[in-house]
This record gives sequence, C-alpha cells and structure tokens, in this order.
Amino acid sequence: MTRTTDAYSNRASEYVDLLGSVSAMHHADRHLIETWGAAASGRLIDAGCGPGHWTHHLAERGADIRGIDLVPEFIDHARATHPGVRFDVESIETIVEPDAALGGVLAWFSTIHHEPSGIAAPLVEFARVLRPGGSLLLGYFEAEETEAFDHAVLRAYRWRATDLQRELETAGFQVVEIHRRAERGQRPVGAIVCERSTD
Repeated sequence: MTRTTDAYSNRASEYVDLLGSVSAMHHADRHLIETWGAAASGRLIDAGCGPGHWTHHLAERGADIRGIDLVPEFIDHARATHPGVRFDVESIETIVEPDAALGGVLAWFSTIHHEPSGIAAPLVEFARVLRPGGSLLLGYFEAEETEAFDHAVLRAYRWRATDLQRELETAGFQVVEIHRRAERGQRPVGAIVCERSTD
C-alpha cells in the first residue's frame, strides 16, 4: 500500500482540515458508529483510523480502542490531538494482534483503495483478529456494479453490496445489517455490520 500511503501523506493536512473531526461527519454515520461501538464488547481497533476522530469519539464513549493507520502524518496528528488514546503506524493487512483477540473492528472507508482482486487481504485479517461473534463495521462507496472511480486522493472502488457481502462471507463473516445512503450531489455510500463466524 506504499502508493496509497504516499498519496495520503502528501495531502494529510488538507484531509485533516476537511474530514478530521466528528462534527464534519454525516449525522447518520455518527449514529451508526456510536450504536455499533456501544454494542461491541472487548477491545476494539479502528483500522485505517486516519486523523483518529472516530477512535477518539468511541474512546470518549467508553470503548477500549486503539487506532491504526499506515500514514505517519495521520498518526502524528491523532497522537497530538487525542493524547489519551493509543495510535500506531500499522497496516490493516498485518494487524499486530493475536488471533481472536478483539471484540470489534471499525473499518470506515479504509478498504476503498483495495482492488477487488486484493480486498480479501484486509477482510481475512479482520476475521483473524476477531474472536468468534466479534463485530466488523465496514463503510464503503456503493454502486450498482463494482467498479473503479477517480477518488480525490487516489483511484478507489465502489462496490455492489452483494459483491462485498460475498467477499465478507468468504473471509469468515456473517452479514447482520446492510445500510445505504444516497443524497443529491453525493456519492452513494453503504455500511455493513457483520459478525465473525463461530464455525
């Protein structure tokens, strides 16, 4: 993910200014993430935490959570802005946790730059670190067909929900909920809540 890391490093300050706070987020996203965080039990990871705003928000609400991201500038900002929360420079494809150690993983638009042929890498890693019954909340861009598009930072992918659900099930998850939001002038987005399979 060196190319993705470099692309975000080059625009980290701009990204933080525009999207680095919970107040800048959609109210529906805030409600969904808060509800998910309240229901999850055990330690959590914000995988691809960016500037750390969601990590901090959930920590303030009582979650035992740390944030990870491969962009050093994001982690530096998160540590300086939210000193009471742990943040690490770490890949979502190689999370430094034992097998079945976590109760939940938040992957909020952190897999959007993975090609369909490579999306299994982070999903399998999420499944590895989650205990059976552990929860994953995955945010993504939605479309009627899975396809690439020109994201502001780097080429990204939007997914047909059924395609992403199939990838999650193959990785070892059971889908619990699928959320969709489409508003005029904005890209349609989706979120999937799923649980680590127990068998």
